Amino acid sequence: MSEKTGGPSMTERLEAALVEEIATGQIAPGERLDESVLAQRFGMSRTPVREALNRLVAQGILVPGEKRGVRVAEYTHEELAQIFEAMHEIEAVCAQLAAKRLSLLSRARIETAQAGCLAAAEQGDIPAYLRANEALHMAIYDATENPFIKQMATEFRRRTGPFRAKKFRTKADLIASAQSHMPLIEKIFSTDSHGADAIMRSHMTESFLQVLAANG
Repeated sequence: MSEKTGGPSMTERLEAALVEEIATGQIAPGERLDESVLAQRFGMSRTPVREALNRLVAQGILVPGEKRGVRVAEYTHEELAQIFEAMHEIEAVCAQLAAKRLSLLSRARIETAQAGCLAAAEQGDIPAYLRANEALHMAIYDATENPFIKQMATEFRRRTGPFRAKKFRTKADLIASAQSHMPLIEKIFSTDSHGADAIMRSHMTESFLQVLAANG
């Protein structure tokens, strides 16, 4: 089966699908991924599957497993703390730059993503909320207008996705998370870069404590 031109390749589509499933907790830390099973599931040959898995290994989302297989990365509490320490700084910079460089398009994207968070939270739909939450953070990364910072921030979110997903268990968890976005968004929209930085730092600290508790 050949790959299409002019759009995402089979490899890119599979990579995106696996990233979403890992980030939303549908594929758990430590879970093994089998080339043949994925090829059959997604209706493609094993070559693009192998390429997608290799790309995710290079990003640290997957790690080599036994018998030449791969599995979703697992981290100790100490390793999670180190990852979140770095992620904490990158996210704060993103919030600060987004506030400084906010455009009408960026504002609209952030508003749309937050509306998605609120709707999913009200429905108690955890997978939908996780997707909307990722969209919100990606909209903030885009608002920085710095592709290098966006890339670093995105990689941290991908690595921590399955661990962050575990902190959402009830509709109340989702509603509390969606509401916690409002002060940050208000600071970004007011172009208060220092305020946005401070609130994002507070948000990330609270998120890290919840992740540790959920992954105990």
